[in-house]
Amino acid sequence: MKTFEEKWTAWIDGELAADELAEFEASLPDRAAAEAEKAGALQLKTFLKEHLPCKAMGNEEFFSHQLRERIAEETGGSPVRERPAEPRAWWPIGRLAWVGSTAIAIFSLFAFFVIREKPQTDQSQYLSQILNARVDPVVSPNATITMFESKEDRVTVLWVDGLQSLPSEFASK
Repeated sequence: MKTFEEKWTAWIDGELAADELAEFEASLPDRAAAEAEKAGALQLKTFLKEHLPCKAMGNEEFFSHQLRERIAEETGGSPVRERPAEPRAWWPIGRLAWVGSTAIAIFSLFAFFVIREKPQTDQSQYLSQILNARVDPVVSPNATITMFESKEDRVTVLWVDGLQSLPSEFASK
């Protein structure tokens, strides 16, 4: 038994037998609206046939098409329609996933072996220790030196008050 959609399509194409045609037209709730829709579908069909012609086949395609049609006729089966070959994507999802996971693995190895954090030493190369802080009383008689040191923050502050000039032996290196 055909579904309503199959009967509808066969009715539009004019392929229903006389008894099926009478039965189908009697089952339509609004015959005038159905006839109008049929006329619109037929107009669309002719429009598409005019403006979307079939692609001309090349010689080798036409030959294999003829062979397939002849084989289908001899075996009694329906002709096999060939689907056009879909162009293969350059980066399909599977390849993209493998490349992504490989890139993450290479980055992880690089991060683990090359950019490994070196263990901290006790003193930084920028740390200098003030061993002796004194001011020449001849150059700056009113100068005072106060030293503040914080071991946990690794900071030493040297507060010099009243110094007129810095002697050359205190030049930074």
